[in-house]
Amino acid sequence: MSISVNNINKQFGTFTALNNVSLNFPSGELTALLGPSGCGKTTLLRIIAGLEGQDSGQVLLDGEDASARHVRERQVGFVFQHYALFKHMTVFENVAFGLRVKPKAQRPSEAAIREKVKKLLDLVQLDWLADRYPPQLSGGQRQRIALARALAVEPRVLLLDEPFGALDAKVRKELRRWLRRLHDELHVTSIFVTHDQEEALEVADQIVLMNKGNVEQVGTAKQVYEHPASPFVYGFLGSVNVFHGRVHQGVLASDGIRLASPAHAETEDTAGIAYVRPHDLEVDRYTTGAEGVVVQLKRAHAIGPLAQLDLERDDNDGLIEAVISSERFHQLKLKEGETLVVRPRRLQVFLEQSA
Repeated sequence: MSISVNNINKQFGTFTALNNVSLNFPSGELTALLGPSGCGKTTLLRIIAGLEGQDSGQVLLDGEDASARHVRERQVGFVFQHYALFKHMTVFENVAFGLRVKPKAQRPSEAAIREKVKKLLDLVQLDWLADRYPPQLSGGQRQRIALARALAVEPRVLLLDEPFGALDAKVRKELRRWLRRLHDELHVTSIFVTHDQEEALEVADQIVLMNKGNVEQVGTAKQVYEHPASPFVYGFLGSVNVFHGRVHQGVLASDGIRLASPAHAETEDTAGIAYVRPHDLEVDRYTTGAEGVVVQLKRAHAIGPLAQLDLERDDNDGLIEAVISSERFHQLKLKEGETLVVRPRRLQVFLEQSA
């Protein structure tokens, strides 16, 4: 099922949760709504589900306006952050619940229910826990049972609100890989809300970046990470260093260095900001006349394959974060307090009015 939202607006008192949001969610794809707390992503998810009403705009399911449809009529499966399992029911009965409460004319036979639940528990690899109760399960197991329960009614759309938010980092990583494999098997149109950039970049077919009720960018993980549409997107998707300067005919002059910015070849003497990721900085020892930003190594953290360097600018204009290979770090034999020089290998420049 394809989903579209057209010109969705939502206010809570004087607070604008969604500001004229229009999006398309392709059939069979897994889309992440990504952004900071309060950006409107959960509100949008609840509006699509029918759990919240919009002030204006449309929700289209397979091209048909579903704005007036009750949540039961939208054929949506919803998975909450905190599982929402019935503690007094076994795992089996939790998964079977949605099938048992169907109207009598639509309710499967008891044999069909048992077969369906068994298949779902096999699918989420927890068939051996059918007779257990939720308090006896780990967080990761409970979340998989919640997902099986949502899938039991064969939803046309699967919506997940911070599905792994209550889990520790190791379990989160395992479950998001499992979710991706499950989605590739089922191909249910799915939307999940997260504020975890790594989670969205690893799992989603499409990422929607949201900020203050607005959509900042829509694209694949590669598109939004490598070609951010705004400074907000650049900064939200990982660490970033900022270099202020003046842009003139495709060159940003900043901190004693000149940085090429072909996208602004027609720009005449305008304030600009270059955004550079830590791993896109080249680090060397300083020598007289070396081109680049002069810095002092304040702290080095070199455990594992990468070394993270905290560098203080020579002009005391804040810290620069650089990431180099541990091999390069040990090759240079860097010591804290040394004077170094850094040069951006890859960057993106935004004119200051847009930044």
